[in-house]
This record gives sequence, C-alpha cells and structure tokens, in this order.
Amino acid sequence: MSGIIVLGLRLVLAACLYFFLGWALFTLWKDLQTHGVSLAIRKTPPLSLTLHHAGGETSQRAFHQSDISIGRDPACDLSLNDDGVSARHARLSFHHGQWWAEDLGSTNGTRLNQSALATPTVLTSGDQIECGHTAIIVSIGAAIDPSPTIRL
Repeated sequence: MSGIIVLGLRLVLAACLYFFLGWALFTLWKDLQTHGVSLAIRKTPPLSLTLHHAGGETSQRAFHQSDISIGRDPACDLSLNDDGVSARHARLSFHHGQWWAEDLGSTNGTRLNQSALATPTVLTSGDQIECGHTAIIVSIGAAIDPSPTIRL
C-alpha cells in the first residue's frame, strides 16, 4: 500500500514540476514579445515631412511608425489631394537603421532631389521628394540611443 502512495506522490510532484516549468517558459516568452515590440518602436526615429503644395500652401506632418504610404487614396498614411499623384504613389520605410524612399510604380513617377526614383534609396534630412505637384521635405529625428538599456 505504501508503494502505491509513494508512486502517486511522485507522479503528482512530477506534474507540478512540469506545470511550473511550462508556466515559467510561457511568462518569459510573453515578456520577450512585449519588450521586442517596445524596442522596435523605440528604434524608429521620428520622421517629419514638410509639404509644399502647388497652390503655395505649406503643412507639416510627423510620423513615428516605420512604414509610411504616400498617395491619393485616403487609406494612405500621407494622403495627398493632387491629380498628379497615384492612389498608392510611394512608400517611406525604416529598415537596416535607415529611412528609405521607394516608388510604388506610380504613373507620373517619384523624384528625389530632382532625380527620378527608380530603386529604393536611402533618405537623409533635407532631401526633397516630389510626388505629382507636391514637394515633400524630409527631416529625420534625432539619433537613437544604441544602448540596450531601457531607461525608466
């Protein structure tokens, strides 16, 4: 009789140990996911775009996301009311530690510093992007802190 009780206790102890191990691994996994997303957001420097419309109007927009779509479509992040702009005209994206500009096969093309934008190109502060009759001046935010420490 005591052998069966000892066996039962060993099985219960093993089940508790596996449950604890699974709970600890799940908690670590969720914590890593949360920190990974917050670090990815923190590493994207803000991008400020100054728009010079054909009518002489000037406006400014700031973005903190890593992918910005430009076009006439209202669903675009930067929607332009310009007949020379395609529905999905261009994209600005942050990857490999730099901001990139890319034409999305627009009808009238995209120009970067008075040159046709044929391939994805790295952006720097002060660059001028032309979509249709709208000129966009790019201003990239301050450099990020490369240290892995999260400041509280």
